[in-house]
Amino acid sequence: MSWRELLPPWLVIVAGLTGIVLLCVSTKDVPVALLRTKYGIVLDAGPSHTILFIYQWTTTKANETGVIRGCSSCPVQGPGVSSYSDSPQKAGKSLEPCLNWAQNEIPAEQHSQTPLYLGATASMRQLNLTHPILSASLLAALTDTLKSSPFSFQGAQILSSPEEEAFNWVAVNYVLENFFQYDWQGQLVPSRKGMAAVLAVGRTSALLTSELEEEQQAPEEGARLQLYGQTRRVHTRHCPCHGTEQLRSRLVSVLLQDQRSAKTVSNPCWPLSYSQEVQWQSVHAGPCAASDDTWDIPGPKEVFNITGSSNPTACMNLVQNLLNSSSSCSFFSSGLKPLQTRLLVVSEAMDFMRGTAPSPDLGQAVQRLCGMSVKELVRESQASLDTLVDYCTVSAFIFHLSTRGYTLDFDQPAWTAFQKMGDRSSGWTLGYLLSLTSSIPQDSPSSLKGIEPGVWSLLLILFVVLLVGSFLRISYQVMAKESSPSHRNSSVFDD
Repeated sequence: MSWRELLPPWLVIVAGLTGIVLLCVSTKDVPVALLRTKYGIVLDAGPSHTILFIYQWTTTKANETGVIRGCSSCPVQGPGVSSYSDSPQKAGKSLEPCLNWAQNEIPAEQHSQTPLYLGATASMRQLNLTHPILSASLLAALTDTLKSSPFSFQGAQILSSPEEEAFNWVAVNYVLENFFQYDWQGQLVPSRKGMAAVLAVGRTSALLTSELEEEQQAPEEGARLQLYGQTRRVHTRHCPCHGTEQLRSRLVSVLLQDQRSAKTVSNPCWPLSYSQEVQWQSVHAGPCAASDDTWDIPGPKEVFNITGSSNPTACMNLVQNLLNSSSSCSFFSSGLKPLQTRLLVVSEAMDFMRGTAPSPDLGQAVQRLCGMSVKELVRESQASLDTLVDYCTVSAFIFHLSTRGYTLDFDQPAWTAFQKMGDRSSGWTLGYLLSLTSSIPQDSPSSLKGIEPGVWSLLLILFVVLLVGSFLRISYQVMAKESSPSHRNSSVFDD
């Protein structure tokens, strides 16, 4: 029997042995990461309006915390929910258009898996203190509306001020990639930049939120958050005398005392041609008032004319002396020293200055802002002039913080990243959802059966030999059949 006749059975034997080897080789489960997009909804019930935010992330987590990649929002028509205290049902009704919008934005098959939260802030906190029954009825009406939606409602609550600022701190450090960053391969790795503190300068107060050092005892009002495999202890320092209104009143009060009995008082922090009449009692009242017992105190209703002189240098010196002389809150106390001195400032004044007086040097930017005329201020912003004229004072206050050991994140790339949060006044919603992703279960990854690379290479070679041998055998048979008739014909002619 020739080798050509033995080749087919040998090929069958090789194929059988290969199958037996495949059955005997040990395999292991290889997890396959799911990249399905998940969604979460957070409603920010703020003082003047409510906004619905939809956040997106993949099912893959980084150290048990989600990596949120997208955001869209829907402003709820009408005032803030606290304005509906006389008719709570209207508050719930006002949310329905945005909830319907969210149903169209999120795939229908994921509605029941999408967590839905509502957090109420400043105005509801105040209402809860003064009229707790009305506050409870409003939350109940909001809850009824949210429960009727197809989403997975997880609760509606009134956030405390420390909680709101702690979540805002999380959001700021998240968008600045201070928790983690992407390496050159696109993989998530821990960041070495350290956490930034957040200074929010509001209308009535300033809030400094920072992470505490490990050896410091966290105050009762502090927050403890579990994020990206680490426990973060965050504390907010509330400073009522450093808000925009209080800085203005304290500065005017000092000017009135310095210029004594003059009925027309020059304010170097206001622009030329701007003036305003103020009563003594409006600027010299409350715990933040600056006092001087060496001069005669005017009557409470005595009126003074404050006029702007637009003197940047004098303004910055005045603000510095004001901060050095008296303050009901010190940002520099040793009792609660921040873990970091790097600050990102959230302030309308800083927003305005970045757009109108850009400069890598903060001092020069403040000088430019404080030197702007009324016409220039109005041209650059839609805000009221009474608001714009105080931006110089607030910016000078922030500048003097930078001279006390705090490094401000004033560069444009950092601020651009921060603006990606959308509405900065609602930045806490991002931090809120990030902290909650730790408790949202991660989808179980699917798996495939796999073998070791070396065994896989050997089997691949065996299959290649089998295929080549089969191809050669088939080719030989075809050629043999084609040559047989030719051989017979040649025999006939030979005869």
